[in-house]
Amino acid sequence: MKPIVPFEPVVTESVPIGDNWVAQVKWDGTRILTYHDGDNTKLYNRKLNERTKQYPELLQASYLEADSFILDGEIIALKDGKPSFYDVMKRDRLKNIDRNGGMMDRVPITYMVFDILYLNGNWVTDKPLAERMELLKALVKPNEHVQLVESFRDKEGLLQACLSNDLEGVVFKDLTSSYTIGAKDKRWLKRKKQHDLIAVIGGVTYKNGVANSLHLGLYDQETNLIYIGSVGNGKLTNKDWVELTKILVTLQMENCPFTNISDGKSAMVWLKPILTVKVSFLEWIEDQTLRHPIIEAFVTTDPLECRLEKEE
Repeated sequence: MKPIVPFEPVVTESVPIGDNWVAQVKWDGTRILTYHDGDNTKLYNRKLNERTKQYPELLQASYLEADSFILDGEIIALKDGKPSFYDVMKRDRLKNIDRNGGMMDRVPITYMVFDILYLNGNWVTDKPLAERMELLKALVKPNEHVQLVESFRDKEGLLQACLSNDLEGVVFKDLTSSYTIGAKDKRWLKRKKQHDLIAVIGGVTYKNGVANSLHLGLYDQETNLIYIGSVGNGKLTNKDWVELTKILVTLQMENCPFTNISDGKSAMVWLKPILTVKVSFLEWIEDQTLRHPIIEAFVTTDPLECRLEKEE
């Protein structure tokens, strides 16, 4: 079976209206499609990279009795009862599971299945989502490592529950929608949780003479500037980056302002830490950096007010 690019949702800020919509938890893991041809099972991610060796628990396809099938879902790893993207990446990046057998016990995974694309030699992608969901309910036998994603009619209620419990977010799906391979459109919508903070700009990376990535920090209790990640995505236009570059080149300095990284970090140009920026992000990861930060706006906050919060 040739791997395919999965159907993707579009970001939304609102909850869709109508009885044809359901909501599902957006599980924070890695998107994986499972291909079973009757004899062999292979796993591929959304970028068409094979991940069969990384998740051997899923190679026994007894949880779905069929001659052949393609499933779509999210592989997650739980930590303290919540999905941990950081932990599932420990498994996803393994090159040889045979040499890291202990990782299967240290980081157990669950495959959260939410769609079926192919069954017994036939594509079912043209069937409406409601019918594909019924197929899944009839065919999949959940076990320790495979579960079905539940759908909820109370869309607003599920969103608030996810936000209150610090889950990644919600995907809204039109029950009449087909599954269009390689597409991304508004028949599926995603609403993610977001955090935000104001950070100090302590460095920059240039591309062709124009700034394209800012390096951010927060002060700790001893007033050390701690590097928390880099950001190049956001609401800035190309013109904004050009104008920003004119300011940043006047702030360049030789010494690194961050106390937790070395002067030799590749391509970084150090800046006097006097500018601040508001960024949104998904979560903190374990090396005390931001996951998926996005530039929201430049602000005039005093840099010394940009502080790491003490852990409770």
